[in-house]
Amino acid sequence: MTFQRARTEEQRELRRQAILDMASTMLDEMPVAAVTLNELSRRVGLAKPNVLRYFESREAVLLELLDRFLREWLTDLAGDLAGGVDDAAPMAERATAVAEILSRSLSERAVLCELFGAQGSVLEHNVSVEVVARYKRASLDRLTTMTTLLQKHLPELADNAALFSLQTMVLAGALSAYSSPPPSLDAAYRAEPELARFHLELRDALKLSLTATLLGVLPRR
Repeated sequence: MTFQRARTEEQRELRRQAILDMASTMLDEMPVAAVTLNELSRRVGLAKPNVLRYFESREAVLLELLDRFLREWLTDLAGDLAGGVDDAAPMAERATAVAEILSRSLSERAVLCELFGAQGSVLEHNVSVEVVARYKRASLDRLTTMTTLLQKHLPELADNAALFSLQTMVLAGALSAYSSPPPSLDAAYRAEPELARFHLELRDALKLSLTATLLGVLPRR
């Protein structure tokens, strides 16, 4: 991929999207930790200083990608919940259905879950106050969207819907680390199968955790 100098705002935005698209492609091939600015620059056909004109760091690129993936997930989640939750069913049945839908849809988005896991410990470092504040403002909008979706199908959650939404993202990030072991650990699991109890299937682990959390915060009647 090669570019000529971007001279208009439209061309600059196209350049930004091309960088994000390439970073997304890289995440399909490698873990978050392996994505480097040098390799991203090489693949996108720009010198590293030119990439830094659009994003101040690799973490800034990945934060913007995280927001993109989160928006896409929430759009799909709205349809999944609408088609998979019977709003006339008893509360416990609706809670179980919501947990199943969340765990299935998140487990199908391994990159999103990995980015959730890296957010606090990696992605929100090496970025300016301006970048992280902009990301957090966008995150508040996503949290509001998810909260509204959950309250639509589980109005009993009331104010707990926002906290549960945030916990869902945190859980997805934390559990994903145990579902995709690095090669050395994977080899250890194969060599000593009893060690594999530390390996978690993301969908199953999420379903158990989210179901337990939902049923725990919902009012008992």
